[in-house]
Amino acid sequence: MKIMCKTLLGLCLGFALGSQFAMGEDQPGSEDLNRLPLTEIRTFSEVFEKIKSDYVEPVEDSELLENAIRGMLSGLDPHSSFLDSHAYQDLQEGTSGEFGGLGIEVGMEDGFIKVISPIDDTPAQRAGIKAGDLIIRIDDTPVKGMSLTDAVKKMRGKPGAPIVLTIVREDKDKPFKVTLIRSVIKVRSVKSRMLSPELGYVRISNFQSHTGEDLRTAISKMKQQNKDGIKGLILDLRNNPGGVLNAAVEVSDTFLTDGLIVYTEGRVPDSSLKFNAKPVDMLNGAPVVVLVNGGSASASEIVAGALQDQRRAVIVGYQTFGKGSVQTVLPMNNKSALKLTTARYYTPSGRSIQAEGITPDIVLDKLKVTTAEPLVSGPIKESQLSGHLKNGDGEEHAASSEEKSESLATTDYELYEALNLLKGMTILQAYKQR
Repeated sequence: MKIMCKTLLGLCLGFALGSQFAMGEDQPGSEDLNRLPLTEIRTFSEVFEKIKSDYVEPVEDSELLENAIRGMLSGLDPHSSFLDSHAYQDLQEGTSGEFGGLGIEVGMEDGFIKVISPIDDTPAQRAGIKAGDLIIRIDDTPVKGMSLTDAVKKMRGKPGAPIVLTIVREDKDKPFKVTLIRSVIKVRSVKSRMLSPELGYVRISNFQSHTGEDLRTAISKMKQQNKDGIKGLILDLRNNPGGVLNAAVEVSDTFLTDGLIVYTEGRVPDSSLKFNAKPVDMLNGAPVVVLVNGGSASASEIVAGALQDQRRAVIVGYQTFGKGSVQTVLPMNNKSALKLTTARYYTPSGRSIQAEGITPDIVLDKLKVTTAEPLVSGPIKESQLSGHLKNGDGEEHAASSEEKSESLATTDYELYEALNLLKGMTILQAYKQR
């Protein structure tokens, strides 16, 4: 009987459900049973049995049931999925900061793979992959109809192995191919440098478990480079696809002393959480400018939204991606896991990020700055007059500073504008403190 029920699982299940359905409303417990979609479950069992008996090739029960689970989750939203043992391990490696592949964060859109963001210093970023690109082929395989998990699995492989992606880009007339070489991806999520003796720059490429600690370390090092400390900071979250929620909270808390950072709401009590800031602000109130764009998603939007609502930073750039949902990873017994959307993010003022994103305080135009050809003749300066008085090192310093600003404007216009804004904010704050 045990073997027969395994073979005729659909019939056994249908019979059992039919028996339960026949109990009627007057039977004990029938109210709870009537809440089950008995007709749909019976249909499922019939389909299962038809595939088992009539499909052209034999199919294992486990394969059919796993595919059913994947289909059930794929119909919910783009971020809920079933993770087999390999996918679950890949997810754990990604949050720890080291994994193999191309270094690309992707999602699903209209059946194609959409690039949310390339990760800094990875094959994808070096090959010129951009946020918003649609991947329509992986090598010679069309991705239409392919699950996100299968697509990610196909893009990963042995370091050194080539892969060809066919890309559709908004500003291109036709699809084009990009060849990448897989490598071991070691993501350093925080990079920093001084843009001037008093103005710092921090780039966060994604949010890992240790990102908050790395940010505090970076700020401490920059403070040590300047005896007067940091007078202002640019926090660059462009093309940051997100990551660990706690890391986003820690990053926000680095610049806040109190108040709400983010809260979540869902159907179950455990999904409703509030995160509040604690002292101390590492910059002691120094101005902060946050750079965002369409590739800034999830945890990046939490940070931008928190600092914007708390009026702690000025947000500059373009409308963010708009992923405001919380995914909970639920481990299963067979080393697999269920990644299920369980809640929505809300900024301190109660704004939902989902499908809206964060609107910057200052929206930049999408343009590219090029260097103009020098004029043959133009206004004469004091420095061009014969026998003019020298100004020591100041003259040379001014020239090198101007050249540096021109270079930044042409190589990274958005950062150039953010730096100009930060300079103005620091000057204004200095006036107020006099």
